[in-house]
Amino acid sequence: MRPRSAGVLPYRRAGERIEILLVLPGGPYWRSRGPGAWQIAKGAIEKGETPEVAARREAQEELGVEVPERLLPLGSVRQKAGKEVEGFAVEMDIDPAHIHSNLFELEWPRRSGRLQSFPEVAEGRWFSPDEAMEQMLESQRPFIARLLEVLSGSPR
Repeated sequence: MRPRSAGVLPYRRAGERIEILLVLPGGPYWRSRGPGAWQIAKGAIEKGETPEVAARREAQEELGVEVPERLLPLGSVRQKAGKEVEGFAVEMDIDPAHIHSNLFELEWPRRSGRLQSFPEVAEGRWFSPDEAMEQMLESQRPFIARLLEVLSGSPR
């Protein structure tokens, strides 16, 4: 069975424009990565969870926020390593300076025997849809296109 994750793609309206919040994962692997590394806040779907429940939990764990009741389903994508990610959009304004992420432990440097703690989300940032497409992990870009289709009323 393939690993499955779920996550949220927050968006907000700035006048006539739409802005999309993406996150840069924490930890040493992502530290020096830029374009093509930004993602939705996501994590594993735990046993007994629906994708929507997992997405809400991940928003709490990685962004430090409770999401509003209404989520827009954006379907799923398969990442290069084979993981299926179920995405949901949510209209809400989040101040990236106040993102509060949980921590994970990792042996770092590798084979050092020393565990270090890192935030799951190193940074969050609002982007225009075009900027988000440039910055986002390639396999997750369909979430942006689907969100824009839903917001414009166009069929998928």
